[in-house]
Amino acid sequence: MKVTPSTAVELKTVEMDGAAGCKVRWLVGTSDGAPNFAMRQFEVEPGGHTPRHHHPYEHEVYVLEGEGVVFEGEQMYPLRPGDVVLVKPDEVHQFRNTGAQTMKFLCLIPNSAASQPVTVVPECGSEVDVK
Repeated sequence: MKVTPSTAVELKTVEMDGAAGCKVRWLVGTSDGAPNFAMRQFEVEPGGHTPRHHHPYEHEVYVLEGEGVVFEGEQMYPLRPGDVVLVKPDEVHQFRNTGAQTMKFLCLIPNSAASQPVTVVPECGSEVDVK
């Protein structure tokens, strides 16, 4: 069993192309003995965002704090604390903070995602594969 304050887990800058003002804590993963899923906590600064991207695996998101939007392709959905998002495999998506405070959300992915590609889709329309 692992029990630890989330703030004890290192907060790292998201280094993917297209990310701005975005950091992540890997709260639970394979290094903790979790056989199936990884739990991450993202912190997105006001005006910040994740890359516009897609990948061949699902993930689930739970908004903890702040306000923002999530894009599914060109469709935008507002986000507030308590909202839940299912991102299906290969959906182009992006999370953006539209509020005045840091937006925090939990994101769960399968551990098998570590070996699968993430494709960043820049606003200009070209695609770049990253790992």
